[in-house]
Amino acid sequence: MSFSISLTVNGTPREVTLEDARVTLLDLLRERLDLPGTKKGCDRGQCGACTVLVNGRRINSCLALAVTLDGAEVTTIEGLADGDHLHPVQAAFIAHDGFQCGYCTPGQIMSAVGLIAEGQAGCDADRIREGMSGNLCRCAAYHGITEAVLDASRRMGTDTEGAAA
Repeated sequence: MSFSISLTVNGTPREVTLEDARVTLLDLLRERLDLPGTKKGCDRGQCGACTVLVNGRRINSCLALAVTLDGAEVTTIEGLADGDHLHPVQAAFIAHDGFQCGYCTPGQIMSAVGLIAEGQAGCDADRIREGMSGNLCRCAAYHGITEAVLDASRRMGTDTEGAAA
């Protein structure tokens, strides 16, 4: 039995036929839609390397069945930059050395974008570390990641949102 779904991926409408209802969003993005920026780390929802935005919210794409996302809007790391103009979070990661090996970076950036959009970043490093705790970095670039999120949050004019909880 096949399933047809419609998704908007990085602003582009996509029609997809799935032959297997068990296909995850991660595998759909990487293997069928040729968007390899979203990384497969643990494939169990524990590392955050596969973080994308679905309808503006952060999710681990390895845990989401693609068939359940009919009509959803998906944003991946490939959809953040506007041509050669980087998203403020991408620029902040570069400016603050928020990466080392780079494997976790797409998931870290997508999680940071979601955290800021949700109004949960604020201007408190501890709050950011807590909000980003689902994204692991085996190189331990956490200081640079936190500084990048603080900087991007300020640049995006959201440094006071979520400050009181």
